[in-house]
Amino acid sequence: MLRRWRDRAAPESVGVPVGRRRRASGLRREEVAALAGISADYLTRLEQGRATAPSAQVVEALARALRLSDTERGLLFQLAGHAAPGLDVVSSRITPSVQRLLDRLSYTPVVVYDASWMLVLANAAYDALMGATTTWEGLERNAVWRNLTGAANRVVHSASEQAEHEARLVADLRLTASRYPADRSLRRLIGELGAACPRFGALWDFEVPPAPPDATSKHKVVEHPAVGRITLDCDTLFVALDDLRIMIYTAEPGTEDADRLALAIVLGTQTLVD
Repeated sequence: MLRRWRDRAAPESVGVPVGRRRRASGLRREEVAALAGISADYLTRLEQGRATAPSAQVVEALARALRLSDTERGLLFQLAGHAAPGLDVVSSRITPSVQRLLDRLSYTPVVVYDASWMLVLANAAYDALMGATTTWEGLERNAVWRNLTGAANRVVHSASEQAEHEARLVADLRLTASRYPADRSLRRLIGELGAACPRFGALWDFEVPPAPPDATSKHKVVEHPAVGRITLDCDTLFVALDDLRIMIYTAEPGTEDADRLALAIVLGTQTLVD
């Protein structure tokens, strides 16, 4: 089924350029692997039946990369030995219509998180601005964990701003836990955060949670290693049905910040050839 869906997928529908010498009518393994954030070798083993137990996260990423319909997505989960996620668990699903919206923002830094603040998708422009996310695994993909442990981050915060941001993230995660009490993966995540981050427990016990993080447009200052500081607007859009957070970074056109952002994206996404 993976091979069939890969052969069916139109390259232009997923943003893959089609050159004159291209022979494959669908997507190459390397292209699907890159879109799903897995290795081409692992995809080969899945297609050949030599790897038979992909995680639910990998299955969701493959469904997204192959632009599967809801029925096909359910079949893919079934073939991989998983029950398709229901409404009582945190979803990392990006619908085809939302994916089309994200595709139109390919030159704008965009990152998508689920309701537990696990990274679902970061486009190439975001990685160019903030640093590569492709190697993140496990807890590294969780924004709460990364903030509480002081993981590498190009966003510049004062001590008070960082403390407020962490408190809002944890408060939002607590609200998520109240909405999905049956989600075992979410309970496991909360336990791992408590064990790994001493401050997590104290923040979790706040009686009155602060407002949700980044619920409105706000400024973000990014320290880029090649172009210096960039002040950007960060808008968070919420996908209600699937409970996703889409964070979009932009700069006022014609400003120095816009020029620096454009340069950062070019430096991070284009390969220079001698």
